[in-house]
Amino acid sequence: MRRSQLRSVRVSFVDFKGVKQRGQLVVNRDVAASVARIFSRLYDARFPIRKMRPVEEYGGDANASLADDNTSAYNCRRANQINAPFRESPHANGRAIDINPFENPWKDLRCKCWFPSDEHRARKEAPGVILRGGVVWKAFRQEGWIWQNIDVADYMHFDTGYPSEPFGSGPKEN
Repeated sequence: MRRSQLRSVRVSFVDFKGVKQRGQLVVNRDVAASVARIFSRLYDARFPIRKMRPVEEYGGDANASLADDNTSAYNCRRANQINAPFRESPHANGRAIDINPFENPWKDLRCKCWFPSDEHRARKEAPGVILRGGVVWKAFRQEGWIWQNIDVADYMHFDTGYPSEPFGSGPKEN
């Protein structure tokens, strides 16, 4: 992945107190416009996001970013790191986003544990929680993104398909 393929997308979001914030997501240039549209919809819906900073601000440590309930995108994850046991993670291509990790944990099959917390492993409506058919799910689906809660529960994670492929053109219908 070359730096020239990445873009910094700055978006508005509301925090868990309902206060407007500005955040930054580093993504592949081919998804930048899509990401801006998605987060505009989430802002309009007042969907709360804890924080949104590039993983670089955590020294590239995805675990530290997740544990801090940070919404993020690009991270140069390699096989055997986090939830990419066999192939390069779509995060390494800038085509994946993790939203509110604490409220939307993933299950690490290596330890059969939930990370960063098991508090929200049951999918119940609560602030910041992503649910099938909910506002976040719909916003990403309209843009052709996939929610990765299938074989291995990863409730925070949306991507453009695995393996990560160049993004298609334009939004998709519900």
